[in-house]
Amino acid sequence: MSGAAMYSFALLGLFVSTTGVMLPRMEAFYHLNDVQVSLCFLAGPVGYVISAQLNHSIHLRFGRRGIAVVGPIFQILSAALTAMHPPFPIVLASAALGAFGAGLLDGSWCAWAGRMENANLISGMLHGSFSLGAGCGPVLAELVLSGNKPWYSWFYVLTALSIFELFILPFAFRHENAEKYHNRRPDDTAEETHEKLSKIFQYKSTWICALYLLIYVGTESGISGWIVSFMLRVRHSSTQHASTCSSSFWIGMAAGRLILGLLTDRVGVKRATNGYIVCALVFQILFVTVEGQVASAILIALVGFFCGPLFPSCIILLTRLLPRDLNVAAVSFVASVGQIGGAFLPFGLGALSQLIGLGVFGVVIVIQLFCCLVLWILQWGIKSSGQFLHTRATTRFARCNLPTCNPHNSINYASN
Repeated sequence: MSGAAMYSFALLGLFVSTTGVMLPRMEAFYHLNDVQVSLCFLAGPVGYVISAQLNHSIHLRFGRRGIAVVGPIFQILSAALTAMHPPFPIVLASAALGAFGAGLLDGSWCAWAGRMENANLISGMLHGSFSLGAGCGPVLAELVLSGNKPWYSWFYVLTALSIFELFILPFAFRHENAEKYHNRRPDDTAEETHEKLSKIFQYKSTWICALYLLIYVGTESGISGWIVSFMLRVRHSSTQHASTCSSSFWIGMAAGRLILGLLTDRVGVKRATNGYIVCALVFQILFVTVEGQVASAILIALVGFFCGPLFPSCIILLTRLLPRDLNVAAVSFVASVGQIGGAFLPFGLGALSQLIGLGVFGVVIVIQLFCCLVLWILQWGIKSSGQFLHTRATTRFARCNLPTCNPHNSINYASN
């Protein structure tokens, strides 16, 4: 089962990381401007939110075996439909279909790994597989599209890989039926769940972490989504070099999560993460000011390296600041807010570039990283178990349904 889940996560990485490679090609093929092509960033979260609402129901009726069938089917539909290069609105719909499947698989395999006896090892292998797929995706896509092949040729590859996933996942999880899922479910009642959702909004740390992830996930998505277009149009790179810059960002992020996690344990999450944000900010400023082709790839890799621990560090800090029984609800909420940032901030960057040019890309990322730094510093004054907000207004949000995390922000909470 572990091998099948790792393959699934690697495929998720391929889907996510090649968005940036496809944007300039889709823009030219469909004769779109930056605002119109930026709608791709808004389509994905729609699928994720819907998957969050249906994930539990599918588990109740079919177990994880059902997820192993339904998730790949929607990824196949998404890739195959896009490979037919239909009108752009249908491409957006297909992106939402793919995100629905990805959301089912991401949430299910993360929860499955978290219940294993060796949860730290399995979760690390899953997210390492995602990082490997994300790092290889842009380069592989560029290789497939070399020789002036149309952009949609890459989706033939994704369709084939998704079909293979449909064979291996149901086989690997063939014994994970609904009965097994029912036997392993927690026994919280609806009233207890509602009470937990009400409480998380009464802590300052919940709101600060939510704002932090709103900006951070938007920053990460903005870099991965627009770096290829920026290198092509502003720095006049070749398509191969622009794709390499995208891969270097993802590879740097994977290395950062692996290497800096050890340093974080020694220094402490607050102090270490503060330093990581400062370093990412410095290297992003250098990326803006130094325009060399090789230097750009190295600097954006270093930005990714120091951004690697920023998402997991926020989750770790939040779980320490809130009571233990509120951790799951709080993490789900702040991750869902991060999804919103991952959709709207890259879209906003596209709209801004349409007005004043894509040269604004680097400056916008600098501003967003600085905002992350300010929000992180605000957490320093909050003691363990958080600071309680004595306001009735916060309880209004208790009715919200909380979606699962974006796959490229899924982390191993226990190992940090």
